Amino acid sequence: MTNPLYDALFAPHTGSDRVFMHLSDGGKVTYAAFLQMADRTAQALVSLGVAPGDRVAVHVEKSVQALALYSACIKAGVVFLPLNTAYTAKELEYFVGDSGAALFVCDPGEAEAVAPIAQATGAMLRTLAGDGSGTLSDLAATMPAQFETVACGEDDLAALLYTSGTTGRSKGAMLTQRNLLSNAQALVACWRFTEGDVLLHALPIFHSHGLFVATNVTLLAGGALIFLPKFDADTVLRLLPQATTMMGVPTFYTRLLDDPRFDRALTAHMRLFVSGSAPLLADTHVAFEARTGHRILERYGMTETSMNTSNPYDGDRRAGTVGFPLPGVEARICDPETRAELPRGETGMLHVRGPNVFKGYWQMPEKTREELQDDGWFITGDLARIDADGYVTIVGRGKDLIISGGYNIYPKEIELFLDAQPGVKESAVVGAPHPDFGESVVAVLVPEAGETIDLATIEAAARADLAGFKRPRHVVVMEDLPRNTMGKVQKADLRKQFAGVFQHKAS
Repeated sequence: MTNPLYDALFAPHTGSDRVFMHLSDGGKVTYAAFLQMADRTAQALVSLGVAPGDRVAVHVEKSVQALALYSACIKAGVVFLPLNTAYTAKELEYFVGDSGAALFVCDPGEAEAVAPIAQATGAMLRTLAGDGSGTLSDLAATMPAQFETVACGEDDLAALLYTSGTTGRSKGAMLTQRNLLSNAQALVACWRFTEGDVLLHALPIFHSHGLFVATNVTLLAGGALIFLPKFDADTVLRLLPQATTMMGVPTFYTRLLDDPRFDRALTAHMRLFVSGSAPLLADTHVAFEARTGHRILERYGMTETSMNTSNPYDGDRRAGTVGFPLPGVEARICDPETRAELPRGETGMLHVRGPNVFKGYWQMPEKTREELQDDGWFITGDLARIDADGYVTIVGRGKDLIISGGYNIYPKEIELFLDAQPGVKESAVVGAPHPDFGESVVAVLVPEAGETIDLATIEAAARADLAGFKRPRHVVVMEDLPRNTMGKVQKADLRKQFAGVFQHKAS
């Protein structure tokens, strides 16, 4: 037995002096140097007692060392659990505890705040900063630069990614070696990646887009990354001439279009721009093509599946659609109630099946059975249609999901928080179109009888307990929520009412 993911992504580059990462300060990291760093980190994990199959929860800033930790986990047969850097200590407690993480790696600056979490859950605590320093790096520096790859099967877990639901707690999506490798292979073929490609990488690596799409595709093709800590328009514009490809969320592209320096001459050498993680407005498609001559390639994926569909590399990249199913992936539209397949052109629930579809939800067998059928079809929760030419269009989200700046926001989580605040009887949270983030959060609050809601107090509590991207950007107090005759809150009415609230707000 080998280790399929490591053997395909990393092993071919052992000893290579080719540049893997170009850094924003002009530094370079070769494949050989990166893999030696990963081997030392794998040795460090083993020295701490982390065993194959254990989970390593990672809440750190983007860095070369953080990516090396991902590689080390794959090589050591350890399950990698990346966590959004915006999560607060209160939010982290659930993820570390539910996953049963053996090791929790955090930023040195938050070590004191999260130490009680590690103690309560039994996880070891080590640190890793955005500059690569920390107790984990210190330990790795003392280790040998060789590590024997741990044998794994294609159905063994490689990663655990948490994705919230509209009710209850977050769900841990179990992604196998086969899931991740098959998806990278399909994308390399569809998007024509080669070792000559240099990908401008400004995405976070706690998210599927930046880690399992951008990074895995580059590794499999043998290309290079321009590895930026985050998206900064000035830095992107400065380094774009060194790139051949770029992946981003719609917010990246709208912000570039806001800068007059971003023009046809600056992008003339580029081969491909890819957008995902949130819907790209048709207006952005048109403006981007007019400005640069390039048509953005939009695709569609989920935490549970990585990528499912993509607009074509050659052919018509249709604005408003997410293209065709990837090779090896099937898609169908079904009646949301009966699950019977619907004819082409009709709108219904999107189901997908393929080697990219996850293994199930961590320690949630009942939820797994609800959404992952015995014959392999996964019920995405997204409403969609497939036209006569085979293009898939996502038309709505059955789970009231809000996608803001590429991040998934689930209203129920925020509503539970708001309902617990002083003076609040109930709340409803919806998404409204936002010119920069795609969507942003609107909260409607109903006060207790005779009470006055103190919005400043609620905003302070949100800053303490909610990640920044989840915090409501527009809060309204109303006497009652709109309901139907059965008493169900009519969120469609609220979305319509507040559709223009962010129209003139750019950030």
